[in-house]
Amino acid sequence: MDNIIRFETINDYNTFNNNETLHPMVSVVDLSKANPRQGERMYFGFYTIFLKDVKCGDLVYGRHTYDYQEGTLVFLAPGQVAGVNSNGETYQPKGYALVFHPDLIHGTALGKHIKEYSFFSYAFHEALHLSERERKIVLDCFSKIEYELEHAIDTHSKKLIVSNIELFLNYCTRFYDRQFITRDNAHKGMLEKFENLLNGYYETEKPHTIGLPSVAWCADELHLSAGYFGDLIKKETGKTAQEYIQSKVIDVAKEKIFDQSKSVSEIAYELGFKYPQHFSRLFKQRVGQSPNEYRMLN
Repeated sequence: MDNIIRFETINDYNTFNNNETLHPMVSVVDLSKANPRQGERMYFGFYTIFLKDVKCGDLVYGRHTYDYQEGTLVFLAPGQVAGVNSNGETYQPKGYALVFHPDLIHGTALGKHIKEYSFFSYAFHEALHLSERERKIVLDCFSKIEYELEHAIDTHSKKLIVSNIELFLNYCTRFYDRQFITRDNAHKGMLEKFENLLNGYYETEKPHTIGLPSVAWCADELHLSAGYFGDLIKKETGKTAQEYIQSKVIDVAKEKIFDQSKSVSEIAYELGFKYPQHFSRLFKQRVGQSPNEYRMLN
């Protein structure tokens, strides 16, 4: 797992898996055609979505190892490195991978909105777990893309290929919404843990050493990626994680403002703000009054 195999082009990845390249920018890769292999780390210079049918080892992402279940979708953005730790055993890959280069979607509606599909930033242990019906929809989307790749290229090809990729990603957004709701055991108490984390934050020296609690810091403390954590909080509360954190900061600030012995600047520094004016601006945005106005009125 020390060496990294680099895939800069779609053809590189097709060749590695014994698949024919029908289009230089996009491919639906049949992984069962690949030769048996051991676990390797791989760099992908393009968007990659795996749908695997076989348990081939533990996925390794960065320094973390995650149990990789059968029948899940995993999403990688260009520039990410991932791999499989097969513990030295040889395995036969199975399933499919949809790969497409960023250049394919430049200038299209999908290209403008691709960053809205936040699951490309999720960690592997936050993979999309599919029901059998959802899996059939995914395979149907792959089949439509494959049909266009096998069809003689004409003036409609790119539009139809990109449209079907976008349709697939939109279905994945729906399936993730369902997963947030149905995986109660995995997410049970996450909001409560988040609340406790924020409450405990201001009982420590962290505001002085770290500053304001960030979404990334909270996600890391709760062992989630920032993207998945943010989407989960949004589904649970209707607020972004940042808005939720700001609400907590304002609640703490309101309590501190009643202490007449402290100036607004002192309170701002105690909350973790680098600059008091940033605190005053946020307070007025959220409360409708400046900190001093709030102190006088109350």
